[in-house]
This record gives sequence, C-alpha cells and structure tokens, in this order.
Amino acid sequence: MLPHWSLDSIYPSLESDLFKKDFSLIKNLSESLSVKTEKSSPLTEDDFKNLLNDYNNLADVVETLGAYAYALLSVDTNSEKAMAAVNKIEEEAVLAKVAHVKVVNFLDKNREAVLRLVKGSSALYDYEFVIKELLEEKKHTLSEELESLAADLNRSGSDAFSRLQESLSSNSTTAWAENEIKSVIQLRALAFDSDRSVRERAFKAELKLWEQDKIAFAASLNSVKGTTLTLDKKRSYSSPLERSVKQSRITEEILNALISTIEDNRSVFVKYLKAKAYALNLEKLAFYDLFAPVGKSSKRYSYQEAQEFIIKNFSDFHKDLGEFAKMAFEKNWIDSESRVAKVGGAYCTSFPLRKEIRILANYDYSYDSVSTIAHELGHGYHDYVTNKLPALLRSYPVTLAETASIFSQVIVFKGALKEATQSEKITLIESFLQDATQTCIDILSRYYFEKTVFEKREEGELSPNQFCEIMKQAQKEAYREGLDENALHPYMWAVKGHYYRSDLSFYNYPYAFGLLFGLGVFNLRESYNGDFAQLYDSLLYKTGQLNANDVALSVNLEISKKQFWQQGIDLIASYVDEFVTLVGYVGA
Repeated sequence: MLPHWSLDSIYPSLESDLFKKDFSLIKNLSESLSVKTEKSSPLTEDDFKNLLNDYNNLADVVETLGAYAYALLSVDTNSEKAMAAVNKIEEEAVLAKVAHVKVVNFLDKNREAVLRLVKGSSALYDYEFVIKELLEEKKHTLSEELESLAADLNRSGSDAFSRLQESLSSNSTTAWAENEIKSVIQLRALAFDSDRSVRERAFKAELKLWEQDKIAFAASLNSVKGTTLTLDKKRSYSSPLERSVKQSRITEEILNALISTIEDNRSVFVKYLKAKAYALNLEKLAFYDLFAPVGKSSKRYSYQEAQEFIIKNFSDFHKDLGEFAKMAFEKNWIDSESRVAKVGGAYCTSFPLRKEIRILANYDYSYDSVSTIAHELGHGYHDYVTNKLPALLRSYPVTLAETASIFSQVIVFKGALKEATQSEKITLIESFLQDATQTCIDILSRYYFEKTVFEKREEGELSPNQFCEIMKQAQKEAYREGLDENALHPYMWAVKGHYYRSDLSFYNYPYAFGLLFGLGVFNLRESYNGDFAQLYDSLLYKTGQLNANDVALSVNLEISKKQFWQQGIDLIASYVDEFVTLVGYVGA
C-alpha cells in the first residue's frame, strides 16, 4: 500500500491539549492586537515591534490550525469531525480577520510614524515593502464592522459553496465493471490510459457525473462569483481582475505581457497537438486524448524508485534540495494513495508553528506522478527556505508560488532525459509538452472563461448550460485547431476548484506565470557563472519581501518585457520541434 502521511507531529488529534491551546491563541492574540491598535500615545519602536510580533504569531497559528484541519478533511471528505474542525477554525479566524483590519487602520492612522520607524530601524527595515502594501490595502478596506460581517458571511456563504464543490467532486462515483466502482477522480485518471476506447468511455462517464450535479455546481459558482463582485465593488476595486493583479504583486503591464505572449504563440502548441494526433493515428485530438501516452515506453516507477530518482536529481542540482526531499520521504510527510473520499490532484501545505510541510498526491506509478511529487516538493522547499522568516515577510504571492515547483519539475525532466532510451525520450518530451500545453493553453482557456463569467454574472445568475457554453467557447479560442471542437470538455468549470475561491479570483494565470518564470530562472542557471544554488535560495527567500518585478530584477530578469516570456516559450518550442522530428510528423 502506498504511504499515508503522519500528522502526529503537528497535533496528536483534534481533541489534544496542544490543539486546544493553539486554538485559544486565536482569540488571545486577536484581543492583544485589538488593545495595541487602540493605543493613542506616540508610537515607539518597541510598540511597533510588539504589534508586528502579535500579528505574525496570529498568522502562524491560524495557518497551522487551518492546514491541519484541512489535511484531515482532504483525505476523508466524509469525516464529520474534520469538517466540524474546519468550520470551527474558520469561525474563530473571523477574529483574526477583524484584527487584521484593525492593524491596517492603525498603520494608516499612524502612517508618518510607521514609515519613519521602518526607514530608521535596522530591525524593521525588511518590513518596508509589506508595510507599504498594507497601507495601500487601506484604500480597499471597508469599516471594521463591515469587514467583520463580510468575513462571517463568507465563511457560511461562498466558502461553504467551495466546500460543496469539493465534497461533490470527491464523492461522486459510478459503476465501471462488475463489482467495481470508480470515483470521478479515478475516471479522470483514465485520461492517461493508452486505450482510446477506455479514455472515451471514462470521459463520457465523467461528463454524466458532472451533469447529474450541474445545478448544485452552478448554484455554487453563481454564489461565489456574485459575492466576489459585490465585495470587490464595495472595496473600490474596478474588477476582480484588478484585485487579483494586486494580490499577485504584479502590474497589468506584466499580466498583459504574459497573456499576449502566450496568445502570440498558440501556433507552437497547435503544432504539438497536431503532431500528437499524428502519433496516435488520429485526424484530430479530442479533449480525452490530451493526456494519452505517446511512444512505446511503458516505464513504471515503484514508489521507492520515485523517491530515489527525485532525491538523486535534486541532489545533483542542489545538495540542500536533495536533503529536504529525503527528509520529506523519511518523515512520512507525503500521502500518496488515491482512494474514495480523498480529494483529487495534489497540493503542498505548510505548518509554520512546526516548520514542517505535508504533500497530498494521488500516485499512479507513472512518470507524471513522479513529476507531480517533485513539483510539490518544490513548493515544500520554498517554504523550507522561508520558514525562518516571520509571517509578514514569508507570505509570497501566487505568481511566485510556482517558481520552485516548476523548477523542480524541470530538474527531474532533464534528469529523466539523460538516462532515457529513444522510445522513452519521446514519452518524456511529450509529457513535458503536455504539461506546458495545460499550463499555457488550458490556463488561457480558464482565464478567458473566468473573465467572461464575471462579465455575465454582473447581469444576473447563469444557468449550467450557460457555464458550459462559455467554457466550450473559451476552449475553442485557446486551443484553436489543435482540438476537435466537437469533443471539448464543457464541465471543466465544475472540475476546477480554483473557480470557487472568492478570496482568490483568477487563480489560473499564476500557473502560466510560474511555468514561464521558472523556465526563465532555469535558463539563467545555464548562463550563470557563480554559485547558482545560493542565488536560487536567495531568490526564493525574497519572494515574500518584494513585489514580483523586484524579485525578478534581483536576478536580472525583466518580467515586464515580452522578450522575457518569449524565452520560456522558445524553450518549449524547441521541444515541440524535437517531438515533431521524433514522431515523423510533416504536416502543416
């Protein structure tokens, strides 16, 4: 049996004294912050340090408790105890959100003193960017009373609808064969099957499962998007996209450079998709062919082989990265087995009070699964590098969150290519291009979808059929002639939990940013003459302390220029050309 993670070092249980003690800290620290923000005497350096200390501690407590409860729930979405704990923590965390608003208001009220202290104190100097960011946030903050109400209503409204989507997705099942039931997550995994009839059958069964709950999914998405539009307007954002750009610590100029570069290069990905169709003896790919294996390689990786492969390739690049991966495997920080009631996909979560991480995966012995674990270990290493920092300086934006994960994937991809046979090389390159196409082109379709949904939702609620039509149109626009427009996936809006996050709209383009930025960093490695591992750690260390542009400039990368993003696309294009040659495709 594949390993299940151990959470004992985080908390022995939800009933443990340690859990109860930390839970009580939410109220205690929130009240302490409340008192400190009511102080009217001149702000001293010690006062400011104490305020920041309480704020950082509160953030660590809320993150650790929330991550623990969700970790329990994500491996068993039927667990009433875990669900109750998630709800209980979210309810108590409203106090922390109120305290956050009080801190923002306090900083604004004492703006001159705060900026003077930050500039003049070596102990506070590193906080300059995040303090200015909090002061900017004041422009988009409602009154304390209204922010408290919004947080409470979100908990029982949009957040609850997000959990409904996740619960329906993880528990939806259908009969597959005699005495065999498959979850929708397991059906989606069959998209990687080499037999097209199996892929098509699984795809159709999957669509039926999404369709049977389409009213619930549509109600959930309407609620989340409606709530987001209302709150963003009240907070003086011109649109949810403006808020997303600010959360991502980028500018519209940078986002436009990223999106337009991908749009300009859709032909690169169409060329790959046509070559893949040729390799599979198909006239054109259907959506359920996107993940079909190409090549004769059927190499499987036992879990032990996956560990050894990842550790070796990580260590060859960076000793500390290899040691971190080894520790994660040895300490049983990875839950790898796919099972009913466990959420699909993969994620990495951090427990700052314990300086530990955990990774959820659904391992299926393929190279893709090895790559996924490497990806999540990259996230974990990012947190490992930054875990000595206080919460305010450690919290990096979603755009930079994919840097270490993408980089780690490239490391294992390059390592696998070195020892691959000719047939294995075809499979590996195709797998890389498959991921790149998802991260650029499918992400582009998700970006188009979400933009349109927000525009339409302002006019009223959308029906399930309207969501499906918007999704199909978005996929047509992104994939163009690379996919059969009669065999698209109209229910991808029900599949992807990211759409159901009111606090994090447009959680799509950060993946494309992460891929192309990660490739840009990898290109830098090829030309850098010094200790690149040290430069890499320094880059990760700064991701919570500066905006994305300044983090990039710290290693001489200019992300506001289309030329930067084109470098990443050019690397992908070089593998497209190699793939085309390997499979013998000569079409247009």
